[in-house]
Amino acid sequence: MDVLSIVGWGGSALVVLSLLQTRILRLRVLNLVGCVILIGFNAAIAVWPMVGMNAVLAVINLIHLWRLLGHRHDEAEYTVLQVNGTDAYLGHVLTSHQKDISRFNPSFAADNSPYAFLVQHGDRTVGVVLAHDAGDGRAQIDLDYVLPKYRDFTPGEFVYRRSDVFTDHGFHQVLAPPRMRDSKPYLNKLGFHPEGNHLVLDLPNP
Repeated sequence: MDVLSIVGWGGSALVVLSLLQTRILRLRVLNLVGCVILIGFNAAIAVWPMVGMNAVLAVINLIHLWRLLGHRHDEAEYTVLQVNGTDAYLGHVLTSHQKDISRFNPSFAADNSPYAFLVQHGDRTVGVVLAHDAGDGRAQIDLDYVLPKYRDFTPGEFVYRRSDVFTDHGFHQVLAPPRMRDSKPYLNKLGFHPEGNHLVLDLPNP
């Protein structure tokens, strides 16, 4: 097999691989790279209809990537809804994703979390944040879960940015659980800082 054929098969494999992704951002990036490779391959062998098709697909991917990346931290794109800890829809979301939640949070128990927030993108639920009162005006995060499709966008950050969802309940600090230490860069961007054995977010005075 010559080098040109390897390039062509590689581009095709990337396009197929992109369609197997559950994360939107990863799907678009892989699909774009595959399309660009196939543009070069088909141009080299003068198959111009395939050049045109892949060029159009590449432009479509670029437009979607621009929209996705441009709005990933835009508070206007997301809504934080507080619900009751026993809310039926919340229970449905947690049950539907129980295996994925347990994979990263093996000791998680929803019945210990009276403060529950759903992160919505339009009419779609993209994340869940659960917390309980740790005393001394501190809210302890029990779960910060993002549905796999949106995991590249960390929508849980909007719960912490909109600090009034906690200060309205009299909290002045938010504590991240120890298992979130692997997410320290993400937490640092949100303003969490080390304090003893905890990562703590100081909330502004209401």
